[in-house]
Amino acid sequence: MSVTTSARVDAARPDAARRGTPRPDAARREALRPDAARPDRAPADPARVSSAHDVFVTTGRAPARSVRRLVVDSWRRSRRSGVDPDVSAPPVDVTLNDLAGLRREHPLAGVLPAVRSLLLDADPDWVTALTDQHGRLLWVEGDKNIRRRVEPAGFVEGAVWREDCAGTNAPGTALATDREVQVVGHEHWARPVQPWNCTAVPLHDGGGRVLGVLDVTGGSVVASPLAMRLVRATAAAIEATLRAPGPTSTAPAAPPEPTLRVLGARSGSLTVDGTTQRVSGRHAEILLLLALHPAGLSADQLAVLLSEHDLSGVTVRAEVSRLRRLVGPLLSESRPYRLTRPLRTDADAVRAALAVGDVAGALAAYAGPLLARSAAPGVERARADLADDVRSAVLASRDVEALARWAASDEGADDWQVWEAMADASRPGSASHLRAHAHLARIERDLLA
Repeated sequence: MSVTTSARVDAARPDAARRGTPRPDAARREALRPDAARPDRAPADPARVSSAHDVFVTTGRAPARSVRRLVVDSWRRSRRSGVDPDVSAPPVDVTLNDLAGLRREHPLAGVLPAVRSLLLDADPDWVTALTDQHGRLLWVEGDKNIRRRVEPAGFVEGAVWREDCAGTNAPGTALATDREVQVVGHEHWARPVQPWNCTAVPLHDGGGRVLGVLDVTGGSVVASPLAMRLVRATAAAIEATLRAPGPTSTAPAAPPEPTLRVLGARSGSLTVDGTTQRVSGRHAEILLLLALHPAGLSADQLAVLLSEHDLSGVTVRAEVSRLRRLVGPLLSESRPYRLTRPLRTDADAVRAALAVGDVAGALAAYAGPLLARSAAPGVERARADLADDVRSAVLASRDVEALARWAASDEGADDWQVWEAMADASRPGSASHLRAHAHLARIERDLLA
């Protein structure tokens, strides 16, 4: 695929501004300003850089003029940190569920449409990544072939690409220096990454605090001045969006929907009218069951859904009374017990994604089992239904990434069918193919033990 200036800058559709996406004309003006790519940023001859890298790795002696100062300084930091130059193994120290939570809560989550529109809509020969302020890759999207080829180097969602973890690389060095960076080929500290080029720009909030880094990684096109212009322009548009005040209106704003978190480690928090509070496990169960039954539940019906043992109506009424004191008018005074306003849960986002066939979106929203500690029959049924729906969608997708993400969860860790599907869908000899077969062998050993 060829990559041109117009293909990148015009990637933003005309209706993007109505959805809150930065207008492409601003990105174009930023990209085409005369000083957008200064020649002092150009890397030296690749052979000289490669030779200088070998000497520096072996002796620690800095090259004279064959390598840019920014790169040499980064090599020094990488060497001090003890990063192995012959291995690229940035740590992935979060579970799939934790990663979904980090994404959901990060300030850059809302700029993804802008990134996709400005950098990915034209199907470029690169992948685009957004990191958090710690250098963790929260999102990696773009050309599937390149994504598959950079995977063995550890360029995957959840991996930490700070300099002290991965050596010299554009997102890590951009974080270390708080400046835009282009790292080309042998300028990378780790040799397995040297076939690639990357360009990155830090992203800041209105107060100047670094929120993360915007990065593109790929082949020769990423080493061009054009790539730097485009990433810089996109970063400028994103920062402008982050600083912009929200739309004003003379009409009174509708109160936000109450929300209840029921997935993963952060389950049990209720937000009503902007105020968040923790609720007990029993109260979370009641709220969830009432949300699933908007017409309401009698005390006897609620008792059956809350416990497999006999639960008296008096006990149920006492719990509901305590909950009403906590949530106020959200819970009706009359019977059957019901909610006076729709209560949205994070499980609803998973179901919404599944309804439109968005398996990746469902996995991102699925932060873990629904109220995992609950033994209430009604909750157990809802938990199993949601997990089964996600699992079925993942298996039906035959998508290696989706299968790998589900296999990395607690629920998928020993799921033979998922690991078998991942082995079948992976390219023979690839990291995911080898990992799937190794895991299947381990599961089989455990079963025979």
